[in-house]
Amino acid sequence: MNLRPYEYAFLALFGAGMYYSDVRGPNWPLWLFCGSLLAAIPVLILRCAEEWRQLPNRLLFFLLLAPWLAIFAFFGNPTFGYKDTPSLFGWMFDVYTSPLNDEKHGLLIPFVVLVLYWWKRKDLVARPAGLWSPAIGLVILGLLFHLVGYLIQQQRLSVIGFLLGVYGLTGLVWGKHWLKASAFPFFLLLFCMPVGELATELTLPLRIMVAQIVAMVSHLGLAPDVIREGTQLMDSQHTFAYEVAPACSGIRSIVALLALTTIYGFISFKAPWKRGLMMASAIPLAILGNVVRLCMTIMVAEMFGQAAGKSCETNFGFITFAVAIGCVMLIGRWLEKGEPRSGPPPAQTPAAPATVS
Repeated sequence: MNLRPYEYAFLALFGAGMYYSDVRGPNWPLWLFCGSLLAAIPVLILRCAEEWRQLPNRLLFFLLLAPWLAIFAFFGNPTFGYKDTPSLFGWMFDVYTSPLNDEKHGLLIPFVVLVLYWWKRKDLVARPAGLWSPAIGLVILGLLFHLVGYLIQQQRLSVIGFLLGVYGLTGLVWGKHWLKASAFPFFLLLFCMPVGELATELTLPLRIMVAQIVAMVSHLGLAPDVIREGTQLMDSQHTFAYEVAPACSGIRSIVALLALTTIYGFISFKAPWKRGLMMASAIPLAILGNVVRLCMTIMVAEMFGQAAGKSCETNFGFITFAVAIGCVMLIGRWLEKGEPRSGPPPAQTPAAPATVS
């Protein structure tokens, strides 16, 4: 697939939006990122020009979408103590880019969803589209979610309400088939939901689990004198000591890998149980990746001291995802056995005519 000139310009804008998203304080990184996200929509439309022309009510959709966006831009965030902005989108961006959180993957999800809309473009217009009034129920439900979230100061309910409303608007202008065909890409937007302090209850049990597994593996010969105290790992002479921090518990890895395995499962498989198995594999694989990384850290610390182990822990965090993604590919190869192959059937050689003697 050859890129067009305006797509190169979009990629440059996207790269700048992601690169400068870590700048804290001023509002221009938010505007830069929002600009790249808005620019992705016309890029998608131009890439799907043939399918876009088949859709009716295009102007109506944007006329309905504009006030819906305005509600959440100007009346989306009720808690000004944490982020002084009335915008739900500003609050989400602040959570994604906060150094206290590991949730920057939320910035990538909308772009992934737009790519999947391009991938399903033929399915989306496979049937005639048109107005479908029952979808207004989703918009009303989304508005109720937002009102409740605003009153009780729970922005996550407002995020759900915003997504439900946008999904309902697409069904309202383009029909029931559109809702069904776009359910999978739109579902992925739930991974934009900031986890934040909701993960606190899961963090400690996962930290203890990772520490227990690492200590057990170490006792098999990697470092027999490793001692575990809660979430701390140390040797008997205290020449090295590590705390299994919240970042090592796998919360970030689980969310990111769950998004990856969901996309992989829905694209590659049709059987529900295979899709479910791919999604369920994210949790143990995220923990496995963290265990491998910490075991390697302890091995380096055992051989070269705590400073070397600390350097390994800091600079080799990618091992968590490398191990997990490798296992995802192996599970995918195993599940692909028995899957029908797409594409035309192989050509058959015509039989030679019989000869009559």
